[in-house]
Amino acid sequence: MHRRQFLTQVAGTAALTVASTSLGQSKTPPSSRNRVLRAVHLTDTHVFSERGAEAGVTAALRHSQTQKPDLVLFGGDLIMDALGKEKDAALAQWDLWDRVTAAQLRTPHRACLGNHDVWGWKLPNRPELATDRHYGKGLALERLALPDRYYSFDQAGWHFVVLDSTHPHSVGRHGYTAMLDEEQFAWLARDLAATPSAVPVCVLSHIPILTLCAMLDGENEKTGDWVVPGAWMHIDARRIKDLFHRHPNVKVCLSGHIHLADDVTYLGVRYLCNGAVCGGWWKGPYQEFSSAYATVDFFDDGTVDNHLVFYGAPAAPPVTAAPVA
Repeated sequence: MHRRQFLTQVAGTAALTVASTSLGQSKTPPSSRNRVLRAVHLTDTHVFSERGAEAGVTAALRHSQTQKPDLVLFGGDLIMDALGKEKDAALAQWDLWDRVTAAQLRTPHRACLGNHDVWGWKLPNRPELATDRHYGKGLALERLALPDRYYSFDQAGWHFVVLDSTHPHSVGRHGYTAMLDEEQFAWLARDLAATPSAVPVCVLSHIPILTLCAMLDGENEKTGDWVVPGAWMHIDARRIKDLFHRHPNVKVCLSGHIHLADDVTYLGVRYLCNGAVCGGWWKGPYQEFSSAYATVDFFDDGTVDNHLVFYGAPAAPPVTAAPVA
């Protein structure tokens, strides 16, 4: 994204140098707080059988677990794409995901759904799709063994809320928009109301609720006005922001989707968009951002430290424009 580039990744003769950078690390004095949880946030793995994606996801899982996390948070778009794929192609991608994670994942984990994890919304209308229990989000929910498409849990004195950002949208080329359906929004309001005010809250979604870098994902200024697609950032950000403002214990929101990274604080909530494990869809960096995951340290005072880790995915020509999502 068009901010400042945080690091230079240097290739040696035998291996790539692994580096990390902090996105807006908390300024709270270390002596006044205690870390209660370390998570690693891996979003947009986009695994499939080409471009070295399997090796890349393997490397990310191995490296991230050397950080000794208590929890892995998967941020969606775990497979390359199921939106426009026939079922056998979608199943093959999930089989690959299962194979890689079974071999490499040794840490408790949670996941949210990404738009590319949804099966069939961009396929031509066929009667049999409507009766297939896997159509839409059913396949991803089953393969990830998720309790529902949105849910919450408590760990280490924090309350975690996992949202489903992807809503069907027939207008436009994407097949979806970023928003919470009415049922989910009502559930979120009840969940936050039931959470004690002293308990800090972290929200995990695939698509950012608020972000700056979405403005720079494509030529969104070419009309002379900034026009950010509703598929890039939550179109219902205003009412979610209003809800969060009534609950000051909402402290941080983690997301991915854009394949860029930023740290936006608005009305006391930190919105952290943490790049992409795949970088530019396994073709090298996307704009200024190479393949990365994030470490997220949670503290007992409701603060977090967030560090992007560029784990050393093989170099490739940079991607300057996103594919149609």
